[in-house]
Amino acid sequence: MSTFHAVVWMDHNEAHVVMFDREHMEAQRIKSRSHHKHQGKSHDNAAFYLDVAGALAGAHEVLLAGPGMARNEFRDWAVKHHHAVSKTIVDSVSADHPTDGQLVAMARQYFHKYDNMAADPSLS
Repeated sequence: MSTFHAVVWMDHNEAHVVMFDREHMEAQRIKSRSHHKHQGKSHDNAAFYLDVAGALAGAHEVLLAGPGMARNEFRDWAVKHHHAVSKTIVDSVSADHPTDGQLVAMARQYFHKYDNMAADPSLS
């Protein structure tokens, strides 16, 4: 599926990757292979993060969401280990446990504002 936007809700146990455009939505869940909760070290989650990065192939703008630090740890990991994905991450926001539909609605609202600001040089 060729899409422009993606939203990733993640914690240390799993990630919900939702790619979407105006008419379509494609979601997948990626489980962490680790049996340790809240490891706090991105190198311990490298395989998980690599799977998430692979799921984001083709997305031009990515919004990260989640209840804890996993989303920021993923962003930091991407900066060091997956430059292509790190360039697409536009923000990281707190979100408890939304459904995939709620997640996409939140992301659509976010990207509408983000895209409008990016298109207007006077807002930069």
